[in-house]
Amino acid sequence: MHIKPILAALRRHKAGTVLIALQIALTLAIVCNALFIIHQRLAHLSEPTGVDEANLFVIENQWAGQTSNPQIDAQIRADLVALRQLPGVRDASPSNAYPLEGSGWDDFITLTPDQTEKTTDAAVYLGDEHLIDTLGLQLVAGRNFRADEVNSVGLHQYSVSPVVIVTRALAERLYPDGSALGKPLYAMTSTPSTIIGVVDRLQRQGIDAWSDSYAYQSMLWPQRLDMPRGIIYIVRAKPGQLAAAMREAPAALYTQNRMRIIDPKNGVLSFAQVRERAYDSDRGMAILMGIISVVLLAITAAGIVGLTSFWVGQRRRQIGIRRALGATRNDILNYFLTENLLIGAMGVLIGAVLALVINLWMIAHVEMSRLPLAYVLAGVVMLLLLGQGAVLAPALRASHVSPVEATRSV
Repeated sequence: MHIKPILAALRRHKAGTVLIALQIALTLAIVCNALFIIHQRLAHLSEPTGVDEANLFVIENQWAGQTSNPQIDAQIRADLVALRQLPGVRDASPSNAYPLEGSGWDDFITLTPDQTEKTTDAAVYLGDEHLIDTLGLQLVAGRNFRADEVNSVGLHQYSVSPVVIVTRALAERLYPDGSALGKPLYAMTSTPSTIIGVVDRLQRQGIDAWSDSYAYQSMLWPQRLDMPRGIIYIVRAKPGQLAAAMREAPAALYTQNRMRIIDPKNGVLSFAQVRERAYDSDRGMAILMGIISVVLLAITAAGIVGLTSFWVGQRRRQIGIRRALGATRNDILNYFLTENLLIGAMGVLIGAVLALVINLWMIAHVEMSRLPLAYVLAGVVMLLLLGQGAVLAPALRASHVSPVEATRSV
């Protein structure tokens, strides 16, 4: 197949050629970035939290009426006893937050009391000596809290615990040589906390883009938060007993004290519901990007089909002459396929550059990660195959035009 006659024909149809090439370029640029966003969002959805999600649920308990801190602490202790005695419950712990909650308590961490710049930051989880077992965390080094190390902390009574348990990610960030156990850290105060244990993984409460680099930097403090506004109970059910435990737990709490508020719809959530709620926007974004990609690809394919069909109608005389001079059906078919391939190649070259430019703009303005070249290459192949598939039907119709039919149509 000679390329020069095809290029000459394209020069005579500059408007259509340029429009299709630009359409392919724009589609490639958008689809590459959209697929990358979809991949990131879907990867986000499956990120592990480190907790026993299959058997975990949370109860957001609010107190009704005015209650003093000692009364709240006594009620929390009684609530925990009631929850732990339920037949379907393995363990329970009070806390200030839970993974994927959306917002929580973060602290700047330093290694010396006089350090002006933070070493890193970490999510803070408060709980008692049952917190590790309740969450289903894996203790990989050191020990758990003892009951005598747990103290109650009321609102506006901020105090740093003398002992702390950290995640592996935080331990490696603070002490890369692997010697975190027994070492101090400072959480926005001049009072040190000694690392007594390391758990394998515990995701922070937030899931925004800013927190990705700190996703598993968390620490546990042995404290019960006695706040008048309420507290979170994290409950771990026995395997296969999640539904029963979720039904029985609120009733057990109301039996202890009816001066509380538990939202019947959102006050008791399984961790599956927590995950679904946390990643709802990511799921929606992935669906939206998928719809946009499909629509753009469909429009591009329709444009190629329409333009090629138009050109076939215009060139019936030329096709007939070529057939009369000995051109086979395959020659005609290959002509249109090659012509479309050249237009597609022009479009994907422009689109590849445009895709990288768009990605650089998103990196600067919306905290997007750098687009891997693999996505661009995959997009190029996809658009070229789409173009060849779209032009196939009009090209086949052109190859079936007989010399007699073509000349009679003049």
